Amino acid sequence: MVQPLLFFYFSGVVIIAAALTVSLRNPIYCTIALLAVFLHVAGLFILLHAEFIAMIQIIVYAGAVLVLYLFVLMLLNLKNSERILHKKWSLALFFGGVILVQILLAVFRPEEFGQTVKSFPLTPFSQVSNIEALGVSLFNEYILQFEIVGILLLGAVVGALVLAKQIPSDVP
Repeated sequence: MVQPLLFFYFSGVVIIAAALTVSLRNPIYCTIALLAVFLHVAGLFILLHAEFIAMIQIIVYAGAVLVLYLFVLMLLNLKNSERILHKKWSLALFFGGVILVQILLAVFRPEEFGQTVKSFPLTPFSQVSNIEALGVSLFNEYILQFEIVGILLLGAVVGALVLAKQIPSDVP
């Protein structure tokens, strides 16, 4: 009886906080709403009996990624009324389209991306721990998604550095 109520609480807060994350104007308030999303997603993982993933969610996302996000906000030194539209938005749009096409190709043609190849025999998940099952799934079934996330994070870091680059005052 309690578990469905907790699920609806966690999922409701995740949806509301995610909407606040993308709709609030103040970047600090957006970060606080994002923290609420991360913590409540960890609560959903606990309901699924995936305690290790919940702790990783809190340590990695709520800890490290949120601190990096705040660091980027301070690096950019945004004001509330200031809106930045980078001059090379067409280049970003092009690379976003290329990544989207690659993701769609990977989803609809998995045989070309090596999704059908298994590298070693799998043991039933009921006989292994949470951590081992996560590792086997991550590096067998979800390796493409794992690599895509790495590329997206690299692109986010490069984009933040490009946005934070100061233009010299002597250049017209």
